[in-house]
Order: sequence, then structure tokens, then C-alpha cells
Amino acid sequence: MNNTARALVFVLSTPLLLACQEPPSGAARSMSTDAIGDLQWRVSEHRDGDDLLSAGLGLDGLRQMQAPDFGDPENPTAAELRRRAVWSNWRGIADFSQPGGIGQGLGDLAPVPGLEFQALLRLDGASQPHRVLVQVPDGFDAKVRCLVVAAASGSRSAYGAISLASGWALPRGCAVVHTDKGLGTAWQSLPGALGASLDGTLVEAGGDREFTVDAGEHDLPRVAVKHAHSGDNPEADWGRHVRQAAMAGLAALGEARPGEAPFTTDNTRIIAVGISNGGGAVLRAAELEGDWLDGVVAISPNIYPAQGGRALYDVATEAALLMPCALLASAFDDEPLARPGGLKPPAWGVRCAMLAEAGLLDGGDMAARAQDAHARLRDGGWSDEALAAGALSVGFDLWRAVAVPYASAYSRTGPHAMPCGYGYAVVDASGTPRLPGRAEQAAWWSDSAGLPPGSGVSIVDAMAADAPAADPALPGLLCLRGLWADGTVRGRGLRDGIEATRAAPPRAGLPVLVLHGVDDGLVPEAHTALPYVAGARAAGADIHYWPIANAQHFDAMLGLPGLGGRYQPLLPHAWDALDAMAAHLADGDEIPAMSRVQSSTGASGD
Repeated sequence: MNNTARALVFVLSTPLLLACQEPPSGAARSMSTDAIGDLQWRVSEHRDGDDLLSAGLGLDGLRQMQAPDFGDPENPTAAELRRRAVWSNWRGIADFSQPGGIGQGLGDLAPVPGLEFQALLRLDGASQPHRVLVQVPDGFDAKVRCLVVAAASGSRSAYGAISLASGWALPRGCAVVHTDKGLGTAWQSLPGALGASLDGTLVEAGGDREFTVDAGEHDLPRVAVKHAHSGDNPEADWGRHVRQAAMAGLAALGEARPGEAPFTTDNTRIIAVGISNGGGAVLRAAELEGDWLDGVVAISPNIYPAQGGRALYDVATEAALLMPCALLASAFDDEPLARPGGLKPPAWGVRCAMLAEAGLLDGGDMAARAQDAHARLRDGGWSDEALAAGALSVGFDLWRAVAVPYASAYSRTGPHAMPCGYGYAVVDASGTPRLPGRAEQAAWWSDSAGLPPGSGVSIVDAMAADAPAADPALPGLLCLRGLWADGTVRGRGLRDGIEATRAAPPRAGLPVLVLHGVDDGLVPEAHTALPYVAGARAAGADIHYWPIANAQHFDAMLGLPGLGGRYQPLLPHAWDALDAMAAHLADGDEIPAMSRVQSSTGASGD
């Protein structure tokens, strides 16, 4: 087919509650799940110059810094959008800067031909669907009958876990089913009606739209983002997204391999895997009733444990305020990440002064205020190693990029009523919101990581207009932090939304392997993995933990100056964890006490 995927669309007319199917033999496993209903699949073939793993790009193509071109930027084809989405999501997660990033564990990324099934599924009570993507390799191992269910990291599209899950599973003959967890990259420009369809191309409002928002009577240009504006608080239901995706994966396997059907939870091994938000999602799936799931691997999970730990919103809003000042403390005088070019960034000193003036920091000079900010973060659970890596989040404005949409998602607000006067828009050279062109909109689905700023969309901060010129972001950040602490209706609504995301321990008997970078500066293990694992162990769960030394949150950043020689990539450890889980489930092998991957930057585990 010469780089062109042939798409077929059909309706699977039988309502599916796969857990209720009679298994071929033995007792049926119990499970309660959201019904899948009638599945309208978009099925595409990927062979002859195209494939499931790299969209025909191969390792050399994925290493290219330039994204694959669109023939017509205003009207890219579904195949072009898919190829670019695959490239974007490999590049956004994996480390291509050194052989140990991708080369260790995946080799040369040989083509994996097969079929892709895509559908938009909706949880009971949800107003917006989540995208499910099933990849069935031609070399599916009918004897092993393995299905990996992958939750996308961050707010990424359904291709967001392709490097993690597909990179490991497809060459081994396993099928993969991905979910975007109710988030994703189907942004919508307002006022306007264009949005991403099931194949990623732009369409007017219709039945196969991934995300649709009514602009109402507003005419101010804004961009609606699914994570922030779905109205569903999707994070509260991430586990259900994973479970529903797994059931859809079984259905797609039956369509792709009718001679080996039915595929059920009794005769197919199901392993759930995810990184960051995806890691939190698979841990939420682990707590759901029924024995539909065989094993879980969670990497650097964003998880809010039932006991202990801290919510990401709490961590992010505090760090957004204090961390710029704290990194000026004497503890970081020899820390290159906190002293770019050997200098102390002047803006960080301004933040110290502004917080002291507001009565939020003690100290009569910058040094004393920095020490106070540092002490407050340490008291909140931060290690100095995590704080050093957190300098990346400060430099890239990631704390604000996280807090703004999460506040809207938890509060269930729309694009014109986001908390604290924030919004998303394409802006002109003067910073004034404008309507994007069709070519700009057409690339969002493939190019975006799911949250602005990026792909031409900016954070609009209404409070900055009246803010001190030296620190225009501060009033908005103080407002976001205030929502965590105040007792107003809006503050209580946000706290209720966050409380709905608390995780319970995994169900008894389900093997769970968690690994986390010890130096993680975005989702610190002290706030997430460590209290979650402790609570799970106290509850008697079958849980294992691998702390990964000299590893931070972002493999894709290891190509930046000074990072590749300091930190090791996490993905090779994740693939090793999947190997360990697969061997445990297939042969009863003990899950090792630590990762078996060796790195020149330091040993993993302890």
C-alpha cells in the first residue's frame, strides 16, 4: 500500500459486556464494568512501508528532529496525521539522545505490521468520550494470548504510551489497547465548530467528534482543551477508562482473529501499564473489583493515596510559588540546574521579594528568604535531589501549565470560566487572542501533548494585566494556591474534585510493580509512590517497588545540556519491569527486588 493505511469502518452490532461471556472452560471471573455497547470501529491496515510501531518511520525516522510533512497543511490526510502523532509521541516520551535510551531494550525498532482499531467510548455518566486504540500485530501469539492495556501519559492522545507499551508488547506478539483516559489532543477553537474526528481530521460538529464544546454566546477567541473543559473531572474515573479499554481490546481481538475467538478475561492475559498520569490510571484500575486484570506495572505514577501523600495540584501550586525562590538557597550553590550559566536568575530573586512583601516568606534579605522557601518545601516532603530536578519544571513553566488546567478540570468549568481568570488562546504578536487558521487547528491532534502552552496555543492570564511588571504571573498563581486552602464555594468544589481522585489499595492477589525515579522533580516519589506502596503493603497487597536512582521524570529531556550524563532514562527500566511481570505471570518467576538494567549514570534500586 506504499505508506497509505486502508481504513474500513463497520459497526459491531452486538452489545458487549464481555465479562458476561461464557468462557471456553473453567469458572468465569467476576467483574463489574461500564458497558461497551455497539462499537463503531475505524479499522486501518498498516503494512508494506507502514507499521504499528513507528508508522513506517523506523528508528532513523523517529530520530529526525523535524516532524513528518503534511502534503496540504490545511487538510492533512488521516495517514499523515497518524504518522505525525506517532512521531510526536515517541519524541515526547523517549530519549533519542543516547544509545541507552531507546537502543537498550528495543533494538532497531523493526517494523510490526498489523491492524489498528479505533473507537470513541463513553463511561456511564460521562459527557465526553475517551478514545480507545487497539493494535493487533500480524504476528500475534495465539498461544500466549496477551493483551497490554496502556494509559497515555500526561494529557496525551491515545498514542501517548506507544513507546512504553507498543515498544515492548508488539514485537513479543502481544496486542495493545490504548486509552487517552478522557483527555487527549482534540482541541476546539471557539467560537467555531471544527474539531477532530475519529481519524484525526477536522470536521464540523458530528457523531464521531472526539470532543465538542458549545461556545454559547461568547465571541472572545478561546481554545477548548479536553482535559480542562470536558466537565467530567476525568481523573476521578481513570481506572474505569482503563477497564473499559481492556474490554474493547478483547472485542477487537475477536474481530481481528475470529478463528481464535472469543477473547475473554479468562483466556487472555491482561497487563496494564502506564507512566506518570498513565501510571496513576493503571493503579486506579488495580483497585476495581473483579479479577479481570492479571498484572500492573506503574512507572512514576501520579497517584493520590488514600493515606498520606499529596495531590499533584497541592504540590504544583506550592512549587509554582516557592520553588523559584527556594532554588536560590545555599544548598544549590553548586547545582548547575539551579545556576544556569553559573548565575542566579534575577526573576527568582524578585519572587523571593514579592512573597516576603505578601507575608508568605520570612527573612530580611534574599538569602534568608530563599532559605525559608527551601525549608518550607523540605518540610512538605521534597528532597534536595527532587528540588534540583524541579528546576526544569520552573524553567519550562510546567507548574503553571499543570495547575491551570487541573483547577478547571476539578472545578468542571468551561473554556470561558476557568478559575482565576485563566484561559487558552492563540495570540498575536502583541499577546491579543485571535482565531487560529485551519492549518494551525489541523495540526493540534497530531502535534499537541494535550495541554497548553504548546502547538501555538498560549495560557492567557487575565490577572497579569494589573500585576507588578517584575512578576506578572504571581497574582494568578496566588489565586490558584488559594483555591486549595480557602472555604469558598469554588474552593470547596475544587477540593471535592481532587478528593474524588484518591486511590485505594489494589485488590487482593493482583501483582503490582511500581517503579519511580528517586530524583523525580515533577511527581516526587515522597508524595506519590512511596505512600501508595506503604498503604498497599499495609493492606496486604501483592506489591513490589523499584526505586530508580539517578532518574528524573522526563526521558525526553535527557538530550538537554548536562542532563544525559547525570540522569538515566526510565523507559529501559519500564521494559525490564514488563519482562519481570510477564515472566511472573507465565512461569511463576519471582519479581526481582530491583531493576536489572545497568546504567553508566548510577545503579538502580537500593
